[in-house]
Amino acid sequence: MKVAVVLFNLGGPDKLDNVEPFLFNLFNDPAIINLPLFIRYPLAKLISKKRAPIAKDIYKEIGGSSPILKLTQEQADNLEKSLNNNKKGFNYKVFITMRCWHPRASETVKIVKNFNPSEIILLPLYPQYSAATSGSSISEWKEIAKKNNLNINTSTICCYPEDDKFIKAHTELIRKKIEGINNFKLIFSAHGLPEKNIKNGDPYKWQVEQGVKKIMEGINDANIDYILSYQSRVGPLKWIGPSTEDVIVENSKRGKHLVIVPIAFVSEHSETLVELDIEYEKLARKNGCKNYTRIEALGVNENFIQSLSGLIINKDNYKFKDNLYPPKNRCPSSFTKCPCQLNV
Repeated sequence: MKVAVVLFNLGGPDKLDNVEPFLFNLFNDPAIINLPLFIRYPLAKLISKKRAPIAKDIYKEIGGSSPILKLTQEQADNLEKSLNNNKKGFNYKVFITMRCWHPRASETVKIVKNFNPSEIILLPLYPQYSAATSGSSISEWKEIAKKNNLNINTSTICCYPEDDKFIKAHTELIRKKIEGINNFKLIFSAHGLPEKNIKNGDPYKWQVEQGVKKIMEGINDANIDYILSYQSRVGPLKWIGPSTEDVIVENSKRGKHLVIVPIAFVSEHSETLVELDIEYEKLARKNGCKNYTRIEALGVNENFIQSLSGLIINKDNYKFKDNLYPPKNRCPSSFTKCPCQLNV
């Protein structure tokens, strides 16, 4: 039995000349700017043109391109190997699609169709669900699949913020980094969202919080001083907080050794390699921090790959309805953008 697994990620420009079109694709997404196309399109053009010079400087810091496709391919290769080693009688093939750069869903749909699988499993590389990330990617895939007559049974694993192996991957990395360190502040940093998104029912913040709670339970040390914060704020809207920048400044002034955990990023890219590693470390040292440690993204961590593999192989253990496979710990009903309620 042939099974196609499709991994979703944001993507990133493969050269400096593609920074602006990458940004345009990002801001032209109705999940990011929820306006009619005739307004959104020119607005996305304007924003991407204005932000391109700053973004180019960011990508220059990491060699002029994003590493996310290469790193996602490594995850796909490791996952494919794990799946085929652990479930006999199945031929798993793992594909990649990026929301804002190549390979786009329009490209991957055609490749998957040629593979002609018996089943397709959609798996976002966003552990925590948000309508702006996983929701947007899944919706785009389904729309393009329909246009291309890809009429194959499709399952969706929407999120896994508390999956045991996902939690174990973080717990073990943190334990290794903090061993022997004194007077430190453990800072879980997740990508932020406008506050209005959460008020409108997006479960992202709640899911991040549940994951951090599970990790700290796994570490099992009540003396650890930790906090969850949010990074990458852009634009004039009020975003969820506290901001990672504010947390870094406050604890740097207190003389803390800062230990940063990228809790919502499973691949290294500009938000980790530039924002966390360069910009925030400079901010920390400017405010008196003597020791700054950043824990790596999960990447091809064995526990993380086992987490993804287990979610796929054991998905029938937590089927919800209509080929949707959410975590057993479901979002409260107040989160109306949760896929269990939207039935994406």
